Amino acid sequence: MARVYCVGELLIDFIPGTEKDSYIKKAGGAPANVAVAVARNGVDASLACKVGNDDFGRFLLDTMKEQGVTVATPEMIDEAITTLAFVSLTPEGERSFTFARKPGADMFLKAEEIKDEDIMESDIIHAGSLTLQKTPSRDATITALRKGHEMGKLVSFDINYRPNLWNGEKEKAMESVESIFPYINMLKISDEETDFVGGIENIHDFMEKNDIPLVVETLGGEGSRAFFNGKEVRAEGFKAKVVDTTGAGDAFWGAFMACLLLQGVRKPADLTDEILYKALRYGNASGSICVSNKGAIASIPTREQIEELLGR
Repeated sequence: MARVYCVGELLIDFIPGTEKDSYIKKAGGAPANVAVAVARNGVDASLACKVGNDDFGRFLLDTMKEQGVTVATPEMIDEAITTLAFVSLTPEGERSFTFARKPGADMFLKAEEIKDEDIMESDIIHAGSLTLQKTPSRDATITALRKGHEMGKLVSFDINYRPNLWNGEKEKAMESVESIFPYINMLKISDEETDFVGGIENIHDFMEKNDIPLVVETLGGEGSRAFFNGKEVRAEGFKAKVVDTTGAGDAFWGAFMACLLLQGVRKPADLTDEILYKALRYGNASGSICVSNKGAIASIPTREQIEELLGR
């Protein structure tokens, strides 16, 4: 059975309620969203994370269990409360975040909690930039990616840049992300993060320099494209009425990775243009369904919903 091991934040998303200045509690966090998307597509998913020893933490652990995601590090901590993110939405459904994280529990994941057996039993190791900000979570994230690389796994990374968490210090964020490039072979960026790779016009030089065989760029409603083997593979998006874009990129990436695994991909040499196009289109369908509803995890579609859209 294929398996994806995700590392990073599991937190509370407070999304806008129906009354003015009201918020609704939802489970969130980019790696957690990805893990749920993977599980909803029939692939085993596990998550290494940290939550506080509080009601929010218990709610999140219960949610992961309900979603079929194995929490590899279930011990709650007393050093900090569960990380909170308050989501603001524009009339067009675009979101921004305000984090209560000074510190937050997600920052306390330790390198020694990344177990060799969890890496060995997985086909893809995935993480994002949020936990690269400070130690000990930085060390834990790098340890997972390094071990995945050393064990010959597919190693995935989502830049997922959040300016307010880095206090606007983009150069610091770019340096942190650059430090993990030697370990990864699948990099996800948004159309707003192309400067992390030196601009799309230089993408193939960047990939050759860093020995990264696959870079995938999400393009919002325009779909997505993959840069691979000196070429570009592009898949158009699906029309959708946008309600909330929270988690759309995670829904895309979890579905994309699941589709790769379901097509038998276990190493970069297994990739082909045809496999990538199918996975891009599959991921686009997942993201399209996700933005049509409010809340990240609640909006992530199942394999059956994605296949229904693809079959129309």
